[in-house]
Amino acid sequence: MLILPTEDGRLEPYRLTGTPLVPRAPKIALTRTAFAAAHVISDPLRERSPWDGRPAVDWDATLAFRAQLWDQGLGLAEAMDTAQRGMGVDWPTALELIGRTMRAAQAHPLRPRVACGAGTDHLTPDALTSADAIAAAYETQAEAIEAAGGQLILMASRAFTAIGAGPDTYRAVYRRLIDGARQPVILHWLGAMFDPSLAGYWGSQDVAVASDFVLSLIAENPGKVDGIKISLLDQSHEEAFRARLPAGVRLYTGDDFNYAPLIEGDGTHHSHALLGIFAAIAPAASQALEALALGDRATYHRLLAPTVPLSREIFRAPTRFYKAGIACIAWLNGHQRHFIMPAGFQSARDITHYAALFRLADAAGLLARPDLAEARMAHLLALHGVEQV
Repeated sequence: MLILPTEDGRLEPYRLTGTPLVPRAPKIALTRTAFAAAHVISDPLRERSPWDGRPAVDWDATLAFRAQLWDQGLGLAEAMDTAQRGMGVDWPTALELIGRTMRAAQAHPLRPRVACGAGTDHLTPDALTSADAIAAAYETQAEAIEAAGGQLILMASRAFTAIGAGPDTYRAVYRRLIDGARQPVILHWLGAMFDPSLAGYWGSQDVAVASDFVLSLIAENPGKVDGIKISLLDQSHEEAFRARLPAGVRLYTGDDFNYAPLIEGDGTHHSHALLGIFAAIAPAASQALEALALGDRATYHRLLAPTVPLSREIFRAPTRFYKAGIACIAWLNGHQRHFIMPAGFQSARDITHYAALFRLADAAGLLARPDLAEARMAHLLALHGVEQV
């Protein structure tokens, strides 16, 4: 039993009650494409300047974390915002991560799908003041990713909003990137709740106007667009948007609040998944998608329903700090030896948040090794002055 803090400042006893899900591979092919966006595991013994320079990465643990996702039938979205791109992880580190991950994926017996984030974060804003400069920056990263064998995710870039780009600038850059890619790309629409610097992406603060624009962009060459990831946390918008996509272009939900009904679909359309939360709930996600493929919707909802409160807590405002929750769950489950993140990002959330994650992960059957999770949570609580009796 642990003594856990509550949001209203009380301390209360909590005893683990959940039955852990056992990670395993799906028994049949999944009917939804599912990418889990994974985090980077630090090496705190080699870290010297966590806020200035390249982070020290525990490569063995980072790759092992990815391998267990692949073992469960999930694909991987690599070097995305979940990996702290622009928030502690720089492009040289991301490039090394991509290279190592692609080699590991190619050696994995399931040959999992891996898509990798291409952006402009290797250059400073003063070097990204025109459409040509932004496009060339993207191309530098895209060429490196393609050389490593990765599929491109064209990450939303702060460079556009920094210069107040209008639709013509977005069209010039994205047309060049989409048409020039070796294989169909995944577009990336990340809302301001994930990154306030991206407010007004696609050249408009009006989501309806922005939607019309990006749909027209896709329609110009749908054969070169695998899909679009939308992270606006708006279920009705996503449902309306995906109904307008050209045939064969996927909607990859990035809605960490409403993923269960969006992936299930409405009988006519459904979303696929490119989600940070899938890294934290992999056993439930994999086994729920298996149930969906088998037509067993009751089991699908039974497995995913308890994960939604956990996801909503991890991704609560300020949403951009969600990476700390993903890393915390990985630590509690023994996927890393410590709870230290690049740039000290674990400090972005408070102890009551981590206590809530502990309760909710237990309720969802997502504490794989309960004794270990309880022992580690006790250490974290003691660090914050909550001594156990």
